[in-house]
Amino acid sequence: MTQPDKALVLFSGGQDSMTCLAWALDRFENVETIGFDYGQRHRIELKVRQTAITRLRRDFPRWAEKLCQDHMIDMTILGQVSETALTRGVALEMTERGLPNTFVPGRNLAFLTFAAAVAYRRGLKHIVTGVCETDYSGYPDCRDDTIKAMQLALNLGMESRFVIHTPLMWIDKAQTWALAHDLGGDALVDLIRDDTHTCYYGDRTHDHLWGKGCGACPACDLRRAGWEKFVAA
Repeated sequence: MTQPDKALVLFSGGQDSMTCLAWALDRFENVETIGFDYGQRHRIELKVRQTAITRLRRDFPRWAEKLCQDHMIDMTILGQVSETALTRGVALEMTERGLPNTFVPGRNLAFLTFAAAVAYRRGLKHIVTGVCETDYSGYPDCRDDTIKAMQLALNLGMESRFVIHTPLMWIDKAQTWALAHDLGGDALVDLIRDDTHTCYYGDRTHDHLWGKGCGACPACDLRRAGWEKFVAA
């Protein structure tokens, strides 16, 4: 039986998922996290996510007592069937389908399916993911219609009553920074800036006001632009 006060957050170690984790900790009594190793080019995020969780527990004691088990799922098979810039060492570019080659077909669908399987076993009602239809690259599996369809399919297929939450669906990156500030003040903004990872190339050697990254890939561009708009507000 699912428990209405418990949630599972898809936590990659990036800005969006950390904001969603804080959002969930602010609302639910018990929160678990789940991450996925799919052979991503920016695998540094798998290491960063542990650093971020450790700092979250240290700096936010009111949330630390709510933060429960972390799950890591081996999904390297997804990388094996994907010919994308996130799973191969190729240049970032647009494809003939009009989507950037950073789009990993089926990724979010697979993530939500496996997250629901874990939630089913753990008795968790709420599933939280950081997909967004405002600041994104056109990925079809980030759209609101896709998430609603997935919720229906998962509930039918598992005979459950999961609720998939998308706190960032209708806000841009500047508003995501602002949401983090509303939830955890300067301390959470600092944590996200210093200890989360967004860069597609996995670069953590270059420091910027908005965090670490190459500063040139689409993910870095979005994060930088959002930061500049946030601090200017």
